[in-house]
Amino acid sequence: MEHTYQYAWVIPFVPLPVTMSIGLGLLLVPTATKNLRRMWAFPSVLLLSIALVFSANLAIQQIDGSFIYQYLWSWTINNDFSLEFGYLIDPLTSIMSILITTVGITVLIYSDNYMSHDQGYLRFFAYMSFSNTSMLGLVTSSNFIQIHIFWELVGMCSYLLIGFWFTRTSAANACQKAFVTNRVGDFGLLLGILGLYWITGSFEFRDLFEILNNLIHHNGVNSLFVTLCASLLFLGAVAKSAQFPLHVWLPDAMEGPTPISALIHAATMVAAGIFLVARLLPIFTVIPLIMNIIALIGIITVLLGATLALAQKDIKRSLAYSTMSQLGYTMLAPGMGSYRAALFHLITHAYSKALLFLGSGSIIHSMEPIVGYSPEKSQNMVLMGGLTKYVPITKTTFLLGTLSLCGIPPLACFWSKDEILNDSWLYSPIFAIIACYTAGLTAFYMFRMYLLTFEGRLHVHFKNYSGISNNSFYSISIWGKEGPKLVKINLFVSKIKHNEKVSFFSKKAYQIDGSVKNLMRSFSTHLDKKEASVYPHESDNTMLFPLLVLVLFTLFVGTIGIPFNQGVMDLDILSKWLTPSINLLHKNSNDAVDWYEFVTNAIFSVSISALGIFIASLLYGSVYSSFQNLKLINSFVKISPKSIFLDRIKNWIYNWSYNRGYIDAFYATFLTRGIRGLAELTHFFDRRVIDGITNGVGVASFFVGEGIKYVGGGRISSYLFFYLSYVSIFLIIYYFLNL
Repeated sequence: MEHTYQYAWVIPFVPLPVTMSIGLGLLLVPTATKNLRRMWAFPSVLLLSIALVFSANLAIQQIDGSFIYQYLWSWTINNDFSLEFGYLIDPLTSIMSILITTVGITVLIYSDNYMSHDQGYLRFFAYMSFSNTSMLGLVTSSNFIQIHIFWELVGMCSYLLIGFWFTRTSAANACQKAFVTNRVGDFGLLLGILGLYWITGSFEFRDLFEILNNLIHHNGVNSLFVTLCASLLFLGAVAKSAQFPLHVWLPDAMEGPTPISALIHAATMVAAGIFLVARLLPIFTVIPLIMNIIALIGIITVLLGATLALAQKDIKRSLAYSTMSQLGYTMLAPGMGSYRAALFHLITHAYSKALLFLGSGSIIHSMEPIVGYSPEKSQNMVLMGGLTKYVPITKTTFLLGTLSLCGIPPLACFWSKDEILNDSWLYSPIFAIIACYTAGLTAFYMFRMYLLTFEGRLHVHFKNYSGISNNSFYSISIWGKEGPKLVKINLFVSKIKHNEKVSFFSKKAYQIDGSVKNLMRSFSTHLDKKEASVYPHESDNTMLFPLLVLVLFTLFVGTIGIPFNQGVMDLDILSKWLTPSINLLHKNSNDAVDWYEFVTNAIFSVSISALGIFIASLLYGSVYSSFQNLKLINSFVKISPKSIFLDRIKNWIYNWSYNRGYIDAFYATFLTRGIRGLAELTHFFDRRVIDGITNGVGVASFFVGEGIKYVGGGRISSYLFFYLSYVSIFLIIYYFLNL
């Protein structure tokens, strides 16, 4: 077994040859590399599958034997300073490795078809393979130096992948926004690492944990400074996992191709922040204030993400805010001390959300021949509807992913989310109420998304693209596509996108009947018209196969955390897997399960989700899709003064959600303008004051020199003239002073 562990260092580097080969091929033999570009999908999938085999083998051995293995070798030694590189194999590493590789394989298979006609096909697979290498290197790191190196590489890959279609203004702005926002967290992470090294003298996790715990226990270190360092470390996780208030980059990151959204911004990259918190939990647990901050940030993100997803029209942005909310649950759990629940929900959410993102890509793929490529149209749920008849497999897989995220048993997310909700009642009733309320909101906005997309009828005219209906519109016409145009920012308007104002303090109330009319606008034509030759179509098998694989994970991955026996039971698979880490945190992992309490809590949580689904069905289901019934409902609502008050509340909720909680506008108005104003003031001071003094000294020196040139000319007449002038001036001054 130890022999197997010794070769675990190859896991991060297995996908790297694809990136290197594509780069060298484009540099040395670009024509041949481009002509054979479709062959690169196979080695990408094959090498990542090898990494999966290694990871699965290590995970099985850990479940059977509960081992933690660390291997180090010295890189540099100088007096008292020693820097070592190595790898750490523990349950957290194996869980993350399996998660990265399994989701990565399905996304790469999916991408072979999705990106087949894109001009950047080779560049896409090079970026994706390097991203997988960076993530695998991050989760196997044994010290802070390696963590920071791979952390920055993950950020670089995120920047490249978000801005993959860099000729689009919106994509270029999105990757810059993600980069700048994450710089805040990365700078905090670096400061925290340096602070802890100054305290402990070590970068190695296990040594650092032991030294720091001893110092805190014996009051050998300033508690305020340790808390500050821990807060800075947590700041890095806040930015990477899109937690409040550094969440603003995640929705804009959807400008990248959909497979990138599935892999980087749903399953792995944003999970890096959760991984960091889990890895550093031995530090955080000895600082109660930090644990409270983690839980507080988590619960705020849970609620904020859910409310911002309520009124989104873009299907990928709605899923992005859903990701933000679910990661809030995953951040809340470690803040409450629920290490197992956090990793359990990280696993179940990753597979379910990857399924939903790839499903959304299949939906977008089916809509593009109808509306032509345009993110505002092909990703707009308002223009969809009635797709069940045309994309039945995508619809079924999307429904299962939706039900899982809603917390409906026996799907995966039910087991993990229910565990977090139960733990929240023990931690804080207020947090528990918010978490349960958000579970209802999750069910509402997810079924809103499903109903708008698949139920009812299609809300766009079919277009006859004769002769080109089989082409891939999204991959050809996207180059040079302009995004939203930024305008001068003031207090009330942050930007204008297609004549649509996003207000900081909205003066215009969105009437409910108006928004409904927008949803029900009469684009629709009957699907049986003979003159329509282009219809929504199901995706190819290479895109459907990953969806079916992820459906299996969504159905069965929750079983790893389900107790199989009644009464006092043996540990489930996940608890056995996590036993070494749980013991490291000094937690009791042998708690028996009270099945009566479990069933009672499950009924409560499922009832909340069912209520959210029921409300969504009323508003966006068959009753809502009837325009006549809609007019009757509106007329009934408007007959009482009380309904006006309710209408205003609904309008306020709609404005809050659609305008992103005004947080982006707040940052643009105060932070961006403030920084620009400070830069302009500094520029003015530099040019007018600093440069003015320097230039003034030069000009003064010039005039003084010119004057001295005439004084020292060597002529007696000039000397006498200046002498008599000075004497005359002196006598005149003396005369007036003595009057």
